[in-house]
Amino acid sequence: MAKKTRARSREGTTQHNTDAPAGENPRRPCPCGSGKRYKACHGAGDDVIVLRPFDGLAAECDLVAMREFLPSATAPLPLRETSDVTVTLTTVLPGASAALVRPDGTIMLGMQVQTRSGDLSADLGKALRWAQTAEPGSALPVVGPGLGDGELVRLQDLLDPEATLDLTLHTDFGWWVVPSEDGTEPAADVTAALERANSVIMPTEAVVADGVRSAYWVDTGSKAHLRWVRPEPEEKLLAAMARLHARGELALTEDARFAGVFRAHGILVPVWDLDRELHPKEWAAPTAAFAVRLDEALADETPLTDAERRARDALAGKQVTLR
Repeated sequence: MAKKTRARSREGTTQHNTDAPAGENPRRPCPCGSGKRYKACHGAGDDVIVLRPFDGLAAECDLVAMREFLPSATAPLPLRETSDVTVTLTTVLPGASAALVRPDGTIMLGMQVQTRSGDLSADLGKALRWAQTAEPGSALPVVGPGLGDGELVRLQDLLDPEATLDLTLHTDFGWWVVPSEDGTEPAADVTAALERANSVIMPTEAVVADGVRSAYWVDTGSKAHLRWVRPEPEEKLLAAMARLHARGELALTEDARFAGVFRAHGILVPVWDLDRELHPKEWAAPTAAFAVRLDEALADETPLTDAERRARDALAGKQVTLR
């Protein structure tokens, strides 16, 4: 008899048993979005797949952006519990570590890590609990299976659910290095690591405008894009964008066409191609105008027309799932 798989999936914080029924193909893509086959990923053992790990948090869009495409960014973590220890969330730490405790005791957590389980929220909770008892100067390379055994602690248990992140975008990774009191220069290997990391940063800026949050201009070198993390349920957002598409109103401007949609951790990230010659701040007004159109479309609850349904199907065909 074939061995029964024990992987489970969870939408948001609600757990669902998804033991594979007899005859189900273990060669199918894993629902976590890794791109691997199910049997080689979360079907290989007892794990929990959380399709929307940051559901219920006002900071959800910020967290997805830090995890997926912001290169160098930091933010104070708005914890519910009061503490004298500063906790900073980061996009990536040296060595893609999960956490580190600086010599002064401050804690830094990394979003872009070497390995992860099926529940990113629980991984971050485990990393924080480890850091809160670790010695200054310690680093946690990965959140392994044996770390934090016992009661499950997720970001939803630790963060103020109404708080967003006060993100700071950096042009380099200079914040990796704490200046020494005696003015000593960083070691050669540290300097080399910084130079390597800095060399691959893509210029990124937040688009700041009324009604706009978690929208980012990024220059990939050959193109510029607007990436906008949206909190709405997928079907609701696709329907609203389909209404705009059917009316020819999905572009930001005549020269800023809609490129497609990323699906990341249960929510969508629409993307537009931009003119690289324009400054990031020049996209604030077009993005704010689009936000008004989108809000109106989101509020429309009438059934989709035939043209809008065709537009929705076309948009769904332009989706790409990240990990």
